[in-house]
Amino acid sequence: YDSKCVFCRIARREEPGTALLSSEYEDLTCFRDCRPGAPHHYLVVPVEHMGNCKTLKKEHIPLVKRMMEVGKAVLQRNNFSDLNDVRMGFHWPPFCSISHLHLHVLAPASQLGFLSRLFYRINSYWFIT
Repeated sequence: YDSKCVFCRIARREEPGTALLSSEYEDLTCFRDCRPGAPHHYLVVPVEHMGNCKTLKKEHIPLVKRMMEVGKAVLQRNNFSDLNDVRMGFHWPPFCSISHLHLHVLAPASQLGFLSRLFYRINSYWFIT
């Protein structure tokens, strides 16, 4: 836990302005992005502080898969069912504003605006899908 990390505080319900969305995993939480790039834009984060995506190793593959499961489940609970029109990924440092691992879940990807298409571009130098 890092008390200076806003995502750690959100995950521990210490940020009253952020509603947490249910997750089937106790070690992961999900909430809406405060600057949405799509009609549905959620962040899935580990409750325990973890560095950015550059710190991921092979043993973290199951964690990332579970993060994706949470993202899909939240979309479906929010009446979005076309999972072929979803973009998920991580911003690559130094292009991430918060150094706590977080998966962006955006849908429908077909409705991303010009800047969002650029900012969340598939496998770009700054956004890894």
